[in-house]
Amino acid sequence: MLTAIVGTNWGDEGKGRMVDLLSRDYDIVCRYQGGNNAGHTVINERGKFVLNLLPSGILRDNTVCAMGLGMVVDCEHLFNEVARIKEKGVLVSSDNLKISDKATICMPYHKLLDCLEEDRLKDKKFGSTRRGIAPCYADKYMKKTLRFGDLLHPELLKQKLKDIAEWKNLVVEKGYGSQPVDYEKLFDWLNTYAMPFKDCVCDLSSYLENAAKNGKNIMFEAQLGSLRDIDYGIFPYTSSSSTIASYAPIGAGIPQYKIDKVIGVMKAYSSCVGEGPFTCELFGEEGDKLREAGGEYGAATGRPRRVGGFDVVASRYGAKVQGADEIALTKLDILSSYEKIPVCVSYNVNGKTVENFPIGEDLRIATPNYIYLDGWKQDISSCRKKEDLPKAAIEYVKFIETAIGKPVKYLSVGAERDCIIEMY
Repeated sequence: MLTAIVGTNWGDEGKGRMVDLLSRDYDIVCRYQGGNNAGHTVINERGKFVLNLLPSGILRDNTVCAMGLGMVVDCEHLFNEVARIKEKGVLVSSDNLKISDKATICMPYHKLLDCLEEDRLKDKKFGSTRRGIAPCYADKYMKKTLRFGDLLHPELLKQKLKDIAEWKNLVVEKGYGSQPVDYEKLFDWLNTYAMPFKDCVCDLSSYLENAAKNGKNIMFEAQLGSLRDIDYGIFPYTSSSSTIASYAPIGAGIPQYKIDKVIGVMKAYSSCVGEGPFTCELFGEEGDKLREAGGEYGAATGRPRRVGGFDVVASRYGAKVQGADEIALTKLDILSSYEKIPVCVSYNVNGKTVENFPIGEDLRIATPNYIYLDGWKQDISSCRKKEDLPKAAIEYVKFIETAIGKPVKYLSVGAERDCIIEMY
């Protein structure tokens, strides 16, 4: 079984929580795109974990975790992330962590360039996390990056790094007028933070192919969501990689395989980190109440998330481009205090009601059309079966299923691993 768990909205939907839960049934969990510019928060019996690069399956002792060729990896961040989870008793070694030899290394100068460009843009900035993701992907497609396979050939690595540093200074020093990057410091950085992972580097494509041939269950884990996809998202306020499930086998390293099932993850309301159009956004007291109730602050950056009611238009679009077979709806418990729950059912664009997700200028000027559904006004965090839920909560879920045209299979009613209801 090859399954993709993906976000259907702006990211931060709770994918890590679902991967942690469902990885019990999978032999391998593979991240296939992105870097450390977003985070997955997981709470289980060992405590609270914020994972930016490691697949969420790393918290399962019997699961092998893989980092695919579609990723860009800041080795310093990975080094520190591994150290943090080891302190909580999580084992990480070459036995349970595999890194594709084709995955790209995100270097310190990528982060520097990210910051320099955001500072140059000032109030026109994209809202980057300043972690070097876009510059790293840009260099990848210019074929001027280091890959993890280069760590296995130290002498060739030195010459490649020298050539890249010389080229990069044409932009850093002579373009932005910043201090030049230093080859020796970059090489020391690689020795300190990248070389410790040398034993984890492998031909991941062959490893995954053999696993699939032998009937192993493989889960593909996405970062961010549909609306942050480089092609299908709210461009240019997107990530720099493909977050779409169809890309999973490619970004993992086995493009010849097809996904058997796609689980789309969405929240029972909406949240968004960063810049760009967010039509359903709630402001003032209404927005503050929802943000605080849901603890809506970025797992990677700590930035306050923008929040809104469930967005039917965006969610329907997101589930469609992901090819979702079923939905995992998270954080339903956050709405338990509401007497009336806001839901954005359509957009208004130039006086016209729009039910299909618009792109470009139409999205920028769109305003939300809200309705209010009945709340249930009681704690549901102890519910473990559909029958335990109050009638209004069931009706709210049914409304979402009908509106987006996909069945809700999993319902999250709390942050802990066991706070889940299988609806059918």
